[in-house]
Order: sequence, then C-alpha cells, then structure tokens
Amino acid sequence: MIITRTPLRISFAGGGTDIPSFYRAHDGGAVASATIDRYVHVLVNDKFDKSIRVAYSRTENVDTLDDLQHGLVREAMRLTGVTDALEVHTIADIPSEGTGLGSSSALTVGLLNALYAHRGVLKDPAELALEACRIEIEILGGALGKQDQYIAAFGGLQYFEFHPDDSVRAFPIPLTRSEREALSTHLSLFYTGITRQAETILKDQSSRTPQNQASLLQMRTLANEARAALVEHDWPRVGAILDEGWQLKRTLAPGVSSSAIDGMYDRAKAAGAWGGKITGAGGGGFLLVIHPPGQSHKIARALSPMKRLPVRIVPEGSRILFVGR
Repeated sequence: MIITRTPLRISFAGGGTDIPSFYRAHDGGAVASATIDRYVHVLVNDKFDKSIRVAYSRTENVDTLDDLQHGLVREAMRLTGVTDALEVHTIADIPSEGTGLGSSSALTVGLLNALYAHRGVLKDPAELALEACRIEIEILGGALGKQDQYIAAFGGLQYFEFHPDDSVRAFPIPLTRSEREALSTHLSLFYTGITRQAETILKDQSSRTPQNQASLLQMRTLANEARAALVEHDWPRVGAILDEGWQLKRTLAPGVSSSAIDGMYDRAKAAGAWGGKITGAGGGGFLLVIHPPGQSHKIARALSPMKRLPVRIVPEGSRILFVGR
C-alpha cells in the first residue's frame, strides 16, 4: 500500500501567463504561488484479481484500463506502466472540482507519485510536474496552464518562469518558517459557494490571448513584483499587487467575475482587506484575501455567511506518507 499527500495552492500573481498560448508567443510567463495546508490524498493498493477499482466521488470497477472513465487516473496508470490489479482511492480536504485551488493537478501529481512508488520508482518534483502537464494538457487536451502541476510537485513559496521552449524554472522565495507563518496570518480564503468549469473560462481566455496581450504582460510583471514584495515582507504591497492583478484578470474573459463576486470583493475591501482575487480561473470557488491580521474577523462578518478558511503556507510539495503491505 502507498499513500501520498499533495498540497493545494494559492497564486499571488501571474496566473494566465503560464498558458502555452501566451508564454510561447511572448517570451515566457511567470507566476508567484504557494502551497497551503489543504491536501489531496491518494491511496494505491494491490488487488487480488486483475481488475481495477477506483473510488472518488463515485466508484468504478472495471476489467481493463481502457474501460476506466476517470481520465486522470487512467492516463496516470498508463504512463507509469501500472495497468491492472490495482485499487485507487482519492480523498480531498475541500470540494475537488471548481474551487480554484489546483485540486485536479494536485491529484495528478499525487497519483503519479503513488503509482511510481508502487513500482519502486522515485521521481523528483520536476519529473512529476512535467508528466502531470503531459497528462492534463497534451494527452487529455486540457486548456490550462502549468503552474498548478509545478507548485503541487515542488511545494513551498515559489516563483516559476515558463519559457517559450516549454521548459520551466523554479525559484524558491526565501522565507523562514516564522516569516511564512507571519504571511499566513495575513491571508484568508472564503468559499463563495459558486462552482464553475475552469476549462470553459480558460479556453475562452486562451482564445483571447492576442487581444489580452497588454494585460497579460502586466500580470507577468506583477509576478516579479510580488516575488520582491514577499522577500521584503511587505504584506500591504502584496495586497496591492493582488488587487491590481485581479482588476486585470477580470478583463481577460467574460466568466472570470460576476456582479455577485464583485460585491463580495468590494465588501472585503471596505472591511479592511488590502487586496485579493478569485483563485484559479475565476468565476467562483474561493476568494483569497490579504489583510492586517486584526481585520480577519471584521472581513468574515462582512462576507457572512461565507465560510472563512484560514491559510497556512506549507513548505512541502507532494510526498509519500506511507509504504506498507
């Protein structure tokens, strides 16, 4: 039996510049992001017979890999060479779809990590991220970027560069444990209760890359500014960068925001937030807010009945928790 744990993520700036249609044509993209203490767990175990059982929001029992409907599990098994006699369970700490915290990519990275470990093979974070991108973008044809796979694999607080030749460089943002904890006290997530299909928004956004060029170039610049502000522990500046990035992101595609989301964001700002954004592609999921620590309860009251989720940045990416028989 193998159990892996892979963290979800928040992004501070640069989201959208990690999409191939942008970084291939505009001398690269850049994103500043971090992993948080909410996880996707994957359990892989031998099965007595040759069939495959996969348990997630539903349960599949199939005789052959081709019959498996869960695309991420099917293609991760195929890529790793584990094709039968297997039981797979996946468990997420939050709703697994439409929340904008990178849960699908965390699942893919965690699956690869577990399946390779099942074969006695260890892959480094760059290999896990590269293969997760291959599954989600190339094999399954997803219209998404690369930041989710890379931050899930590497973990911590990272600045990523996405180069036109499809290579990726990771630059850890050097904060001590106490500095990460200090930053965490300035962050809150609020669940909007709105789920959305990120694929639809991202396809629309990708098709609009030429007309969004100026906004995306500025968002790439903001990623570098966010890295500098984080290193300098200038949390109000990080908030201002999130605010500027959100105003730009709202223009990328019609589904990124809505009157309801705009109202939530305005209430958070009026209650003392320095800035924030809807996580992921937008359109729903979680609202990330950066604020003075003492304002968290006031902001929570302003956004009631939305549930506040405190944020704690964690230093580790996907890891193997348990190996046993």
